[in-house]
Amino acid sequence: MVSIRLRLIALFVLLVTVTLTVFGLYGQLRLSDELELRFAQRKNETLLRLKTSLPTALWNYNKPQIDRIIQAELEPIDVVSVMVLDSRGNSISQAVRTLNADMPQAHDVDGNNPPVEAVLHTDPTTGTPGLTGGDARPVVGKVVVSFSRFYIDSALQKAAITRLVEILLLDGLLVVVLTSSLNMVFKPIAQLRDALFDLAAQDGEAANVLPTTPLREFAEVIDGFNRTQHKLHLVIARRTQAEEAARVAASYTEAAYHDLKLTQDSLIQSEKLASLGGLVAGVAHEINTPIGVVVTGASALDLATQRIQKVFAEGALRKSDIAHYLDTASESVRLIASNAQRAAHLIQSFKQIAVDQTSEQRRAFNLNNYLHELTTSLQPSLRKANTSVELVCDETVVMDSYPGLLAQVLTNLTLNAVTHAFAPGTQGHLSITAQCTNHTVSIVFSDDGQGIPAEYLGKIFDPFFTTRRGLGGTGLGLNIVFNIVTKQLCGSIAAQNNLSRGVRFTISIPRVTPAAIKA
Repeated sequence: MVSIRLRLIALFVLLVTVTLTVFGLYGQLRLSDELELRFAQRKNETLLRLKTSLPTALWNYNKPQIDRIIQAELEPIDVVSVMVLDSRGNSISQAVRTLNADMPQAHDVDGNNPPVEAVLHTDPTTGTPGLTGGDARPVVGKVVVSFSRFYIDSALQKAAITRLVEILLLDGLLVVVLTSSLNMVFKPIAQLRDALFDLAAQDGEAANVLPTTPLREFAEVIDGFNRTQHKLHLVIARRTQAEEAARVAASYTEAAYHDLKLTQDSLIQSEKLASLGGLVAGVAHEINTPIGVVVTGASALDLATQRIQKVFAEGALRKSDIAHYLDTASESVRLIASNAQRAAHLIQSFKQIAVDQTSEQRRAFNLNNYLHELTTSLQPSLRKANTSVELVCDETVVMDSYPGLLAQVLTNLTLNAVTHAFAPGTQGHLSITAQCTNHTVSIVFSDDGQGIPAEYLGKIFDPFFTTRRGLGGTGLGLNIVFNIVTKQLCGSIAAQNNLSRGVRFTISIPRVTPAAIKA
């Protein structure tokens, strides 16, 4: 990972280098143009001097003077050689600068710097040399001058090297200055970073306080960090105290929840036993009538038997006595048999319902028959509340489930309707409809009572919710129903008010309860 410091130094060095390079190239181009202009001017000046001084010496064929003239032209360092030719092209005199290893030949390899020539003329009217006149002037000779670009190239190279050295020195100076300057910035940042790492490693409990710095900007940052650290110490201390208080409160809450759970389980069990107890009381009261009739019939038959035995013993038995006895015996037997059968049916229905509710054993059962037995067991409670029940069920539905749990659900719904749905002294009506579709049994339990207020519909399945608190309501009946249907029977239950009046509970449970839920 590249640090910000290196990025900043590289950025500044790059900017300065590019800037200096651009200005250096511009200066190099200007210097090259200036040197080229001077070089061209020296060429023209040299040729102009030779064209002025050589024609007379050449006309007079004064070779020593010619040698002195061309030798004098070698004094400029960029003139390499001067050669004078006559009008026939023969060499008259030549002067060449002594070359060394540092000075190349006059002619460039690529031919960009060829020798320059000048034709020497005389004036035709006076016979004297001169530069005036047109093409008719006599030609007395020609001069050839070679120039060297070595000093131009050398000057450009020295200038380029000088600028490169300047760029490198300035870059080096910039790196040193930036490094020193950035150290002033990043040293406090590094201290702040180390302090943050220490703060994180020590969890804010034993981290060191940062020392102050004379730099105002970083002094404010460090002061803010120290204040934050101090505040963090306070927050951690408060958090520790809060965690300790929370642990204590959690232990108390857990103990209270455990006690509440035990109490809730006890209340639920009491609610189940209470419903079963109410069922027992109702069935006992219902059985009392046929059993009383049986006892009365048996007593009447016993008295009639004793009377006819006495008459027979006295020898005063008459045909009318036997006929009266037979009538009494026949009526008594009929009453005893019918009421005994009724009591046996009630006892059988209650026995199966009671066994299912106490044992919660899984078995296969016919839903229609079982619901009829259940409603028969509930008849005493329903007659006492002046309430009737209508049962509609498919006779072919056979369930593999927990009939005791289903009986507990319908019993609680019935007792809840009897308690809450109907005003005292009014006649009520309950309806139970059951059908099976795609291995799902749907049971609709409805009443024509006063319904449930809309604000209570979402709360009726909550534990301990009741609208009759203080009047015998525990608020557990429908909660038991909800838990049995959703958890033990693997189904769902929903409640809503009927369009006309009353409440409708819709229960959906699988025809075969999954074995993994309740073994």
